[in-house]
Amino acid sequence: MLQDKHEMFRNRLTKVYRHISRQAKRQGITCYRVYDHDLPEFPFCIEVYENNIYLAEYKRRHHLSEEEHEQWLEDCIAIISEILELPADNVYIKQRQRKAGRLGQYQRVATEQEFFIVQEAGLKFKVNLSNYLDTGLFLDHRITRGLVRNQSAGKRVLNLFCYTGSFSVYAAAGGAASIASVDLSKTYLQWAEENMKLNDLYDPRRHFYVHADVKQYLDTLSPNSCDLVVMDPPTFSNSKRMKDFLDIQQDHVELLNKTLRALSPGGVIWFSTNYRRFVLDQQQIRASEIKDVTKATTPFDFQGKLFRWCYTMTK
Repeated sequence: MLQDKHEMFRNRLTKVYRHISRQAKRQGITCYRVYDHDLPEFPFCIEVYENNIYLAEYKRRHHLSEEEHEQWLEDCIAIISEILELPADNVYIKQRQRKAGRLGQYQRVATEQEFFIVQEAGLKFKVNLSNYLDTGLFLDHRITRGLVRNQSAGKRVLNLFCYTGSFSVYAAAGGAASIASVDLSKTYLQWAEENMKLNDLYDPRRHFYVHADVKQYLDTLSPNSCDLVVMDPPTFSNSKRMKDFLDIQQDHVELLNKTLRALSPGGVIWFSTNYRRFVLDQQQIRASEIKDVTKATTPFDFQGKLFRWCYTMTK
């Protein structure tokens, strides 16, 4: 029975990898998602980062003993390694487990530091496939990053909840006049600086890394202080370093209106959230134009599997 299921997994993975890897090669893309929970019996997310494989197993009730589960997983890794034609030693596996009570935050899973440099659109990024459940580069925003790059020339860019600063790197490559990258994590801000240095774009006179709670930071901004904003907040955060907790459904109107207040006339916000049940309260947002660009920013390897929303809002 298990053998039959493994064969089913092999067939599915062979089919999707053949299709997706061909498209990736044609577009010169070396980091992409291959599989995401396609079969309920194999609850994996599988991503390629050049010569390495990121394999996340979503936690579930599987009714296997610890030894049986370990063997099942080893068999799966052997299949993945064979089909993706990369050594099993290059597979980095984690278990995704949501924190009790709230979606949107994941636990750190290891203590060793192992980083790789990967490329995307001619730019370099540090990724970590072993320490954090998120790798440092959100592959679903590949198109969004390119669009921000195309709009950044001469603009004062504000990257809120900047994470590892990939949008900031793209904005710098696009010729932004200045970039402020804001995050509550000093670790991610340092990572963001390192990503900028990797691309020989680091300029402390024009690129600023702000350690702050975005909610409070927005109150410090004066009108007409930025031209282009990227905002990709977590669904929920209750970090002890925050003055208040963040719930994106409840707080998005306040966050967006404060940001719009700081924008120059005609300025644009790129707003994204991966909260599946998110509903944008358009009536309360003081933008002159709001566009749903979710479909336009969905990469080929996320078609039909992307649970996030993306909007542009013009002042």
